[in-house]
Amino acid sequence: MTTASAQRELLASDAALSRFLRGLPGVDQVGAEARAAALATRSIKRDAKLWALDRAIRMTDLTTLEGADTPGKVRALCAKAVRPDPTDDTVPPAAAVCVYPDMVAVAVEHTRGTPVQVASVATAFPSGRASLDVKLADTKDAVAAGADEIDMVIDRGAFLAGRYSAVADEIVATKQACGDAHLKVILETGELATLDNVRRASWLAILAGADFIKTSTGKIAPASTRPVVLVMLEAVRDAEEIIERKVGVKAAGGIRDAKDAIRYLVLVHEIAGPAWLTPELFRFGASSLLNDLLMQRDKQRTGAYAGPDYYTID
Repeated sequence: MTTASAQRELLASDAALSRFLRGLPGVDQVGAEARAAALATRSIKRDAKLWALDRAIRMTDLTTLEGADTPGKVRALCAKAVRPDPTDDTVPPAAAVCVYPDMVAVAVEHTRGTPVQVASVATAFPSGRASLDVKLADTKDAVAAGADEIDMVIDRGAFLAGRYSAVADEIVATKQACGDAHLKVILETGELATLDNVRRASWLAILAGADFIKTSTGKIAPASTRPVVLVMLEAVRDAEEIIERKVGVKAAGGIRDAKDAIRYLVLVHEIAGPAWLTPELFRFGASSLLNDLLMQRDKQRTGAYAGPDYYTID
């Protein structure tokens, strides 16, 4: 099967979808871990490092997903996304700010006229434990408030029980509820247990219409790991022939310093290819990462660290 019609055929039959997912080649976990570790040793020279740091800033989604979030905190996050370093207008803006649905309107107001997208978690984030009607209402509320992107969570219980069509149906329905907004599907890989399951969940989300597949909510450990992202990158690379479009990957949770971010960019380049080295196809979900990216950028340009106190605290 190598056409878009094959995608529709797989989703139309629970048995066909199950056969396809269970028929995917098994992941060599030792091999995946070894390759991810080997790619992490690649040396990046100064000019390439400056490019990588700026690219990582442009790929970062700044996130606040706490019960104590306030409009003031969201406004501050938006200001940082738009101008990560107010003293240096050569620093590019971040990719997006990600908030709960009730804070979308605030974020939209304070990013209007800028390249920064507004993303919102939905579908009973982070557990996903709600009826489909509730999940779709959550999604529609965020889109109506102006969200450019929706981050949904899959029903991990249904997936682990082998109810693949139930998971796919929810993704399809949520994608329809998104309208023009892009859909990022969170796999919560820390709960999937094996790289084989990560591969199956990646393909399932891709076939059901995801614009992005995302590692985790950031609420479960382990969150993003390079072997997991390697498997997800292989999936989007290989799936392009079937779905006839590129799907993005978002690595979220546990990425805190520039060195680690650059390792992920090397992984993207080597596994999916340079076409994925754009905010439209790869993202970091890691607000704490931005300060280290800015610090390392200053170090590369001036030869000295400004120190962590120079940057705003998220």
